[in-house]
Amino acid sequence: MTFLTKTGLAAVLVAGSVTAASAFTACQVTDTGGIDDAGFNQTAWKGVQDSMAEYGIEGRFLESQAEADYEANLNSLLGGACDVIITVGFLMGDATATSAAANPDQKYSIVDYAYDPTIPNVVGQVYATDQAAFLAGYLAAGMTETGVLGTFGGINIPPVTVFMDGFVHGANHYNSVHGTDVTVLGWNPESQEGLFTGNFDSLDDGRAFAQNLYDEGADIIMPVAGPVGLGSASLANELGTDELKIIGVDADQTQTDPDRAHVYLTSVLKRMDATVQAVIKAAMDDTFEGGLIVGTLENGGVGLAPFHSFEDAVPAELKAEIEEIKAAIIDGSLTIGG
Repeated sequence: MTFLTKTGLAAVLVAGSVTAASAFTACQVTDTGGIDDAGFNQTAWKGVQDSMAEYGIEGRFLESQAEADYEANLNSLLGGACDVIITVGFLMGDATATSAAANPDQKYSIVDYAYDPTIPNVVGQVYATDQAAFLAGYLAAGMTETGVLGTFGGINIPPVTVFMDGFVHGANHYNSVHGTDVTVLGWNPESQEGLFTGNFDSLDDGRAFAQNLYDEGADIIMPVAGPVGLGSASLANELGTDELKIIGVDADQTQTDPDRAHVYLTSVLKRMDATVQAVIKAAMDDTFEGGLIVGTLENGGVGLAPFHSFEDAVPAELKAEIEEIKAAIIDGSLTIGG
């Protein structure tokens, strides 16, 4: 397996041009959320765009409208037009593996999927988002006025539930440190049971699920459902942030949802742009090999977005605690869920 080191990920962000870049093309196949989903498809595409800007390469994408499009989209990119094909989303795991096995000379990378055993011509990109979500859960527990938090997912798959696990564990850790009794509705890490919309595209579902959690007392909610979360943000915008705040996921939602930027307490960042760019650079440098890239707090692959409009509302003591917890997770003295 190939793991992305702290130095390796940071280097991607400052790397220079690469010889013969103009002859290199990176192609992306989106999941059903689309290229402008304000989430993981869009963030992964930013990694391609950043590579285009910094290395002078070509980039293109194909959008999947349904799961049935995965195979056809992959097939349409074969034949030498793409030096590396990047697929996005856990649900593309089977289609990517099938295409890679049939085309061993083609380089592939998939966001949010780890193969075991690894595939020689595929790099999996996965993220320890439970680490960053743990910080978000701790933050939310320290900021709630009602003592009730909420979360829900799009589909019950590991890249979704890992956020929810971390969020609940972070809130529980706050309780153990401060002797409080903050409750998280919507997910139980032990039973792996919780609330899921069953999709990643219905803003109406995002609003309805957030409304239900709000009605049960939640004043801070973390939707883990791509564009679905925009519906939750819309509700928070109408209610006002004294009633409901949102924690975004994947990207800094104040940037991808600027009209409602003021409702986001923070966002749990999954730096798919950096890992996608790392894969592209490896393919360009002929250092590409199948394996796994893991984004962590330590290497900057995951993290928390700035508090933006809530910067002055978050107490300095709480900010300091979060930094201490981050350091403890990185040095291994604090185990999430342990």
